[in-house]
Amino acid sequence: MAGRINDEDVKAVRDAVPIDAVVAEYLQLRPAGGGNLKGLCPFHDEKSPSFHVSPSKGLYHCFGCQAGGDTLDFVMKVDHLSFSEAVERLASQAGITLRYEEGGYAPGRQQGERIRLVQAHKAAAAFYTERLDSPEAETGRRFLAERGFDSGAAAHFGVGYAPAGWDHLTRFLRGKGFSDKELILAGLAQESRNGRPIDRFRGRLMWPVRDITGEVVGFGARRLREDDNGPKYLNTPETAIYHKSQVLYGIDLAKREIAKTGRAVVVEGYTDVMACHLAGITGAIATCGTAFGGEHIKILRRLLMDNSRSEVVFTFDGDAAGQKAALRAFEDDQKFAARTSIAITPGGMDPCELRLAEGDEAVRGLVEGRSPLFEFAIRSVTGQHNLDTAEGRAAALEEAAPIVARIKDGSIQHQYAVRLAGMLGILDTEFVVRRVGQLARRLRERGGAPEGGPRYRGGHPAGASAVPVAPGPVPGGPRLDLRTPRLRAERELLKLALQFPQLVAPLFDAYGADEFTAAPYAAVRQAIEKAGGVERADGEYLVRVRAAAPDDTMRSMITELSVEPLMTPREPDEMYAGEFLVKVRLEAVNRRIAELRSTFERLVSSGDEKQTAVSQELWTLEQYGRALRDRGAAALWS
Repeated sequence: MAGRINDEDVKAVRDAVPIDAVVAEYLQLRPAGGGNLKGLCPFHDEKSPSFHVSPSKGLYHCFGCQAGGDTLDFVMKVDHLSFSEAVERLASQAGITLRYEEGGYAPGRQQGERIRLVQAHKAAAAFYTERLDSPEAETGRRFLAERGFDSGAAAHFGVGYAPAGWDHLTRFLRGKGFSDKELILAGLAQESRNGRPIDRFRGRLMWPVRDITGEVVGFGARRLREDDNGPKYLNTPETAIYHKSQVLYGIDLAKREIAKTGRAVVVEGYTDVMACHLAGITGAIATCGTAFGGEHIKILRRLLMDNSRSEVVFTFDGDAAGQKAALRAFEDDQKFAARTSIAITPGGMDPCELRLAEGDEAVRGLVEGRSPLFEFAIRSVTGQHNLDTAEGRAAALEEAAPIVARIKDGSIQHQYAVRLAGMLGILDTEFVVRRVGQLARRLRERGGAPEGGPRYRGGHPAGASAVPVAPGPVPGGPRLDLRTPRLRAERELLKLALQFPQLVAPLFDAYGADEFTAAPYAAVRQAIEKAGGVERADGEYLVRVRAAAPDDTMRSMITELSVEPLMTPREPDEMYAGEFLVKVRLEAVNRRIAELRSTFERLVSSGDEKQTAVSQELWTLEQYGRALRDRGAAALWS
């Protein structure tokens, strides 16, 4: 059984890999103020970014779904890894050798299954790449050359060759320490009729398929030999690390360009991606043996940030199959906030063939000459009807009007309604506009609230200024709304204590948990105390506070408060911190004064001798409250 990873090594991994660098491998981040970053949450669908990252704290928190934690928590959740697998993965990236408490340095058998499968694919990719230079791979090199790809292009995309023998890769990976079971689980080998493992890919040109972080998770293999009775393209089967509906070929190379320019170009094959990138369209990607679908959309949305100025360009062949694929893509148009466009290749050529025939400029021109996808859809639908007859025009209107009604931008929708009337030859333009508007209203009514967005009380949108509802119900009572103005000062003081402990030290450590009226806030105060208080804040301060939380709910609350922006737009200072130290203390004093007044009245009416002591305490607190109001934070030191 694997030993426990040394605590010092875990800390070294956390310190060595910045959380913003890790998160940026999966989604686009932009400034959120106060040194924080924000983006679309990778754990739930949302329309506006509520996922915040604090590089200085090493924490993330989503104000929509309440997911949060540190770098290791993020990697565990986004890639479905165990704690040790997440540590091992980040340690590998940082070049840190891990030690295990029960016996030295980590041998390969101690590593998690997913890590092992990724490592097997990495070794296989290197094996295939090296074999591309072998005499046997001449047919593969010729295939690439005939399509305009030299050795440099092959190396850039990691293209390789799988030898034609039964078990070349299997024997190679066994020599690297991988078991037959691991090779079969990885989809790199398969059982033969006699039960022995053989290579899945043989005598084929190989394209490594990488996830968004750049890890090889699968392969696409192109048939080269006439005696190969398999499919033209053979892909990795579904495995623990490869799901074809969730991978996009070229995304590791294209992600920065997509995020930078706000444009993704979707093509149909591996060679098309290569042709586009070499022609300067470096935001090109392709699906792997499946139609472009919902999971692919989620990947692009996180890179495009759902900016309405962003764009997704689909390229399709001009034949009937290409047109059908384009219309299928249009069905997903509403899932993007970005504009969707289409570029139809001339003469039925794909981008690879177009580059070979007419050069890089023609490929760039193809993308630049794109047209809106809904325009293509409208023309495709209306072209199926006889517009010379009244019946044909009416039928075309009923089929095309719903397409126009789905256009998000109201002004563009109106323009296309007018254009549709002209395309159909209907003189009563207003009739067409009214019909489109009627359908658009029905769509809005049927659609209801935006899908997947975070829910806030009081109608507040997601964003830095919105303070979310407490995570989970309060035992024994209704759900506690932590956004109420009554609790605002307590929340802000806790945020200061977690994010800027030096500004509230040492005074904050003298505050009791009972000075925080919301039970979750009192629990956070206790966790800070258990972690040594604000005076002991250092590089591991937040790690200690989160570790002191009684459960995952409170740990999530601490992460949330550590990441949430302060209410002030400027850099907080001691004066700002003093303001909330005073507010929380004054509210606690006022609550105690109210209790004592009630007690004093009761004692007076009963003639109890304790009324003198209560009166003295009441007088002292009233003086203290007056000093807090008059002198502010200075009164806290007296």
